[in-house]
Amino acid sequence: MFKNEYQGGPFVEIFSAQGKNTGTKWKISGNPSVIGKEYDKEVKGFVFVLEGSGQTNKMQLPKETKQTLGLIQQFLVLQMYIPLGQDFSAELLITDLGNIKRRLYLSTIHKELSVTPLHAKIPLFMIKRKIWCNLCIDLVAFTSEIFKGAVFQSLDGIIVSANCKLRKIFTLKSNPLNPADDDADGPRDTIPRACQLNADVPQITQLLNMKKLRQTEQKCRGRPLNSPELDRVERSPKQAISS
Repeated sequence: MFKNEYQGGPFVEIFSAQGKNTGTKWKISGNPSVIGKEYDKEVKGFVFVLEGSGQTNKMQLPKETKQTLGLIQQFLVLQMYIPLGQDFSAELLITDLGNIKRRLYLSTIHKELSVTPLHAKIPLFMIKRKIWCNLCIDLVAFTSEIFKGAVFQSLDGIIVSANCKLRKIFTLKSNPLNPADDDADGPRDTIPRACQLNADVPQITQLLNMKKLRQTEQKCRGRPLNSPELDRVERSPKQAISS
């Protein structure tokens, strides 16, 4: 869908709750009474709401599984609000330079990192709730560190499941945080003006990669990630596949 479009700029917009055609390119599944666009007083603009069961209420791009997105920028940003006490998940289909398709399942339901040669379940226990968040997912880092030896080529599919409010989804060419900062209040210079929330909206930008995942695991539980799956994936690719 984006393969033949220009992606050399600072960002590529994938979804926006603004405008008349919100979600028309997406496959929307689930109960229509808890899915749809609504005006948000805090944001002073429209947002797309996904509530209820994350198993059934979701949005998928592309609509057809035979299509691919072909997004090549390093960072995927979900600009969203997750309420307290509710689960959220997203599924990303990535293709590496060997044309092998792999899936990243990011969810607040997962308690620890779980990895197979083609799939990874990534816990989102560090995600900020009850505040607008630019969740910035480092696709290059996750591909190389989780699937040892793999090199990120493209993001080819996205599924976002309840519960959340979504304002925008876009890719970024550059890290939106200063190297010294893990989290930073307010928009950064590398989040393009067209994608920024209003300055008076309480917000945070979170970078998500393996380093951040390990740091948060240690902080929250007092121990590093140490699942059998992680032990396997930290060995060589051949060992990981054969074990």
